[in-house]
Amino acid sequence: MSSYIIEGGRKLEGEVEVSGSKNASLPILAATILNKGNTKLYNVPNIHDTKITQEILKYLGCKIKKNNGKIEINSKKITKREIPEQLMRQMRSTVILAGAILGRFKEVTFSYPGGCDIGTRPIDLHLAAFKKLGVNISEDSGFITCKCDKIIGTNIDLDFPSVGATENIILASVYADGITKISNAAMEPEIVDLAKFLNKMGAKIEGAGTNIIKITGVEKLKDVSYSIMPDRIEIGTLLCAAAITNGNITIKNVRIEHIIPIVYKLEEMGCEINLKEKEINLIANNRLKSCNLKTMPYPGFPTDMQPIIASCLGVAKGTSIIVENIFENRYKY
Repeated sequence: MSSYIIEGGRKLEGEVEVSGSKNASLPILAATILNKGNTKLYNVPNIHDTKITQEILKYLGCKIKKNNGKIEINSKKITKREIPEQLMRQMRSTVILAGAILGRFKEVTFSYPGGCDIGTRPIDLHLAAFKKLGVNISEDSGFITCKCDKIIGTNIDLDFPSVGATENIILASVYADGITKISNAAMEPEIVDLAKFLNKMGAKIEGAGTNIIKITGVEKLKDVSYSIMPDRIEIGTLLCAAAITNGNITIKNVRIEHIIPIVYKLEEMGCEINLKEKEINLIANNRLKSCNLKTMPYPGFPTDMQPIIASCLGVAKGTSIIVENIFENRYKY
């Protein structure tokens, strides 16, 4: 589609069930490489990023079947160890596949990822972590090759609680010799979902959701079925869409604990929010109020919600200040 035509002036009202999380689906799709058999996944969103990830899995040698919202992946006969450049550059999250391939085969080749318009996201933390795990890294003409005889468990202290680096360390360490401990690990719910999935396959991961994660290497994994968590950024986006149109929306299949920072800010902006166990209702009857916020690693306000809530603040009464701490940019509305 080359353009969107939007007819404004209408309130957003009604009920909707949220999709599965993109940011949980991508590392979990990558993690299916580690299982030398069948994995059944449910609630994977049918979007560009998950489609690209599945294309890479097919390129590597995985067989994929889709049926009624279920994706079945057979990773038994993977024949390749490199991520194709044309797919790698379509989105940044493809770098997560490197940890999974490295973890299983002790070898992977990939180019620098692309696909992020928010700001620069270097992969230095990923490569530094791989080196600590005993991996030799070389670079030639823009391609990075990682090789080792075995992954060796070690202590890794991240300079920044990077979600991607935390995920890559976990994926690379599942089959490691010994114990890998990540200090200053990312604490996002998507990290917890990845750990739950891997543990269901037979991995030994402790501490996901805290800033210290311990991975004890195992020798094998098993076939599993798993349902992806709901997408907290989609929930936040729908809430903001209702807020900016003075609407009334109810969202189902929600994990309230994942969206508390978003809820607090929307309440501060004058929205009425009613919470149930797996459901949230937002009512916005008046013009939104200004507020100030800072993006922070979880459990702070998510950086992916920054441009969405900025749209709301663009029509709010008064001056709002957003401080972008993840990408070191500052915006004033």
